[in-house]
Amino acid sequence: MTEALDTDAARHLTTREGWRAFASQRPSSPELLSEDEYAALPDAELEHYNEGRLDHHARLLVVATSTVRHTVTSGRRLILLNRHAVSARRGLIISGPAGTGKTIAITQLGLAHELQDRVRHPDVEDRIPVVYITVPPAATPRMIAAEFARFLGLPTVGKFNITDIIDSVVGVCTKARTGLILVDELHNISLTTRHGAEVADTLKYFSERIAATFIYAGIDIEHSSLLSGTRGAQIAGRFTLIPTHPFPYNQEWKGLVSTMEKTLLLHRHTQGTLGKLDRYLHKRTGGMIGALSHQIRGAAIDAILTGTERITQETLEAIPLDVAAETPQLVSGAREGW
Repeated sequence: MTEALDTDAARHLTTREGWRAFASQRPSSPELLSEDEYAALPDAELEHYNEGRLDHHARLLVVATSTVRHTVTSGRRLILLNRHAVSARRGLIISGPAGTGKTIAITQLGLAHELQDRVRHPDVEDRIPVVYITVPPAATPRMIAAEFARFLGLPTVGKFNITDIIDSVVGVCTKARTGLILVDELHNISLTTRHGAEVADTLKYFSERIAATFIYAGIDIEHSSLLSGTRGAQIAGRFTLIPTHPFPYNQEWKGLVSTMEKTLLLHRHTQGTLGKLDRYLHKRTGGMIGALSHQIRGAAIDAILTGTERITQETLEAIPLDVAAETPQLVSGAREGW
């Protein structure tokens, strides 16, 4: 049972084990065999070979989009500017519609900081450069404190009250030289509720006691209550907003499609096919990078499972997308109603 729990923890970025595994992973892509080698594979070896390719396409490809680059550059700059600050440290808010790459952007910033810290402090095991948490729905201050504690592997049950948990978290982060704290799903906080206001206060308290740069990410934060009122003004006064949007149909979009196509490991797919379909892909996905990745990877998996080994517009159309990508007018309409 313990081994199963350890394995499960290693899959989640919201645990120290999971984050370390994420920062340490260097997955290698399987080599695409020649047609003759592919045709000559015995059944058992063919299954193993195909399984490796399926796993390759199942992984989320991280593309260095303009949003990712801007977030990493801005975040690393703030970390340096905050290095000697004793209070009023500044942070970032990454905000935009679902599926526009917010989580990828902040986790890539976290990865860059983690790897840089490892280079500067090799073979030092007690450092925790990055903490990554998500805000639970209907969060309370204790739940937020528990999320920090869970990442660090600290106890949160029994005799431990919220003050004990906060003190333990601050103590560990201070001792472990935590320099970056990533808080995702910030839209789950509403300052119009008592608990939401208390959660915002708890995060502010953490930011004052932990000498780290705080990075927030959430859906359309600039249109929510989080930047309004006295508490909102405090957040707005310390945090820079980086908006994320669906990509327009331009050279960057074409480059994204081309980059993803180059990662395909299919035997009968002709490179450039997706490039010719980039306008269709933009219309189908609404410019959402999450939907684009899902559609291309899903079509690649289908191509292996069916034995067609190629992607066409027909096979792309067979991949169901999320509602936001299929009907972007619903998202814009909801935003206008806030």
